[in-house]
Amino acid sequence: MAAVHRPKKLDPDALWNYALRLLGDRAQATAQLRKKLVLRAQSPSDVTSVMAKLCEYGLTDDKKFSESFASSRLANQGFGRFRVLRDLRSKQVASSVAEEAVGTVFAETDEHQLAEDFLLRKYRGKELASFLSEEKNLAAAYRRLRTAGFSSNVTLSVLKRFSRCTEAIEETEEPPEPSA
Repeated sequence: MAAVHRPKKLDPDALWNYALRLLGDRAQATAQLRKKLVLRAQSPSDVTSVMAKLCEYGLTDDKKFSESFASSRLANQGFGRFRVLRDLRSKQVASSVAEEAVGTVFAETDEHQLAEDFLLRKYRGKELASFLSEEKNLAAAYRRLRTAGFSSNVTLSVLKRFSRCTEAIEETEEPPEPSA
């Protein structure tokens, strides 16, 4: 049986350098960063002091992180607000901070147009009216838009532009959307 490799525990200076290296590689939510530091620290007090120092230097700020993350997801992947909120929550950002950031980033966004652009991009090369006339393709497009973070109302209105067969999807009631 192979031995399990456990990372070496770090003293406060090495933990500081490790934190800077993590932040240099990729922006991190405060809770994620703390979790990674706890795994490597010799003592919990070292994590507390390193996190305080990072905060003092302005290197950890969940509000800035959330706004940057939401802007990136909107601009690069064209995701809807619910997907971005879910992703931020999975990164352990406080719900209130995540909702505020998403609200700010999506304030000027036309979600219907965003959803339509997402659909056209994902099904480029296909003539959508005929493609979505098949029930299985319509259901797949519906699931894809919902997974991408668009509300059921937005999803249905976008699909109605391309297909007359949306009644089957409308009949399956879904719980109301979480407020964003």
